[in-house]
Amino acid sequence: MQVNVTDILVETSTGSETKLGQYLGKVLLIVNVASKCGNTPQYKGLQMLQDKYKDRGFLVLGFPCNDFGAQEPGTIDEIKEFCSLTYGVNFEIFAKVHAKGETTEPYTTLKAVDPSGDVSWNFEKFLVGKDGNVIARFQPGTDPSNEELVAAIEVALDF
Repeated sequence: MQVNVTDILVETSTGSETKLGQYLGKVLLIVNVASKCGNTPQYKGLQMLQDKYKDRGFLVLGFPCNDFGAQEPGTIDEIKEFCSLTYGVNFEIFAKVHAKGETTEPYTTLKAVDPSGDVSWNFEKFLVGKDGNVIARFQPGTDPSNEELVAAIEVALDF
């Protein structure tokens, strides 16, 4: 099933709403993030990916989520400060979301991606092409430097 994120309405970290369609023409990596998870060091690798490919039209979009082991308890301001000071993150961090059970966007739509179903843990990744269609889904343990992930990003950027 083809899943397109263009019409998804999400809440920014400042409380305003925006459609993911504003990123048409860019390749996106949408990630549910958490500050107190074993995968939290992936923030560094995610920032490195954005730094490496930003000039080619690649962006990481982080959606904090407290659904898994209550590993993202902070406020959005605390989360953004932690990410910036600890990992040098400057990619966009959105308002907190729910990625399992009673999901909120973008996960209400993203969980329809094959294989379908709720996100399994923090740092699950969805790669979105320039046309807004989801290309691939990567499990939480997939490090941002993973060859398969990097290759998929490069193919999407060249498409």
